[in-house]
This record gives sequence, structure tokens and C-alpha cells, in this order.
Amino acid sequence: MRQWYFIHTYSGHENKVLESLNARIRDMELGDVITEVLLPKETVVEMRGNKRIESSRMFYPGYVLIEIECTENGRIPDNAFHVIKSTPKVTGFLGGKNPTPLTQQEVDQIVHNVEVAAEKPKPKFSYEVGEVVRIKSGPFASFTGKVEEVNEDKTTLKVSITIFGRSTPYELSFLEVEKVTFAEEE
Repeated sequence: MRQWYFIHTYSGHENKVLESLNARIRDMELGDVITEVLLPKETVVEMRGNKRIESSRMFYPGYVLIEIECTENGRIPDNAFHVIKSTPKVTGFLGGKNPTPLTQQEVDQIVHNVEVAAEKPKPKFSYEVGEVVRIKSGPFASFTGKVEEVNEDKTTLKVSITIFGRSTPYELSFLEVEKVTFAEEE
């Protein structure tokens, strides 16, 4: 029976571990035992200057997902266990010496998150009601305002800005604003 496991890696070395594991599986002909190695990622979008920049971000930094064909009693075969544990930059399985497989529900949730992320790139930053933001573009560029509403699905904000002494609500996309830090406000 196939089971999914998380393996812990050095932070920032997840891609290298993915490549190393795939090469070792191929070289040692373990493709029938270690059936899949995944690094779940999502695309994030931000505006730098007037350019839209897309980059990828890992769902689980420091971890790689691996699917293993386990023995009838649910154990990881010794050869697969040792190949994974001895891969450079792998610190071990989640669960230590007795790795805990993910439930089918957890695997389905991860696959669902990856599919949703592939369809719609996510803004790099998230915002909360009451937060102060600076508008980066449009007729109110450089104005600051307070976030009144956040619509995660549409990635828009309703920001209250003060124009001629009156508070006016204005709808903006996440990409049209930036967070204001307290050091900037002073």
C-alpha cells in the first residue's frame, strides 16, 4: 500500500533534496518503491516599481513530500528508508524513527491547495482590517489610508483615505498598495 510522508530538510535546500532524491531513486532503481517526490509550491505576485513580478513560494518550507510503497504491515522498506535518510541535506522523517504517514484527507488537501495555487497566483502580502497602507499607483498614489475591508477571493481592499479633510472609501487591488511600517510613519 502506498503512503505519503514528510521528510525534513535543511531550510533553503528543498529543491536540491528533490533533485538528489530523484537521481538516487533512478540510479538505485527504486522507482517501484519510492513512487513520487513532491515539493508543493504556489506562485506569488508582487509589484516592484511598475513591474508585475511572479515568484514561487513553498507551502511547507523545510519539508519534501514523498510517496512510498510500504510493506503489508505498513512499514517503510529498509532500502527506501536508508536511501532517503542518507540523502544529503535530509535530516529525517517527520515522526523520527517511526515516521507517521499522512492521512488520505491530508494528502487530498495538499493536492487541492497546489491545484488552486496553480490556477490563480496569490499576492505576496496579505492585509488585515485596521492596517495602514500606502497607495503605490493611480490618482491617489503616495496617499496613506486605513484598511476597512479585505476581500481575499478578489484580492481587493477597501481603503479609507482622507481627501480634503473627509474620509473616503476607495477600492484597490492588493498589488496597488504596500504596507506602511511604523518607522516610516514617524
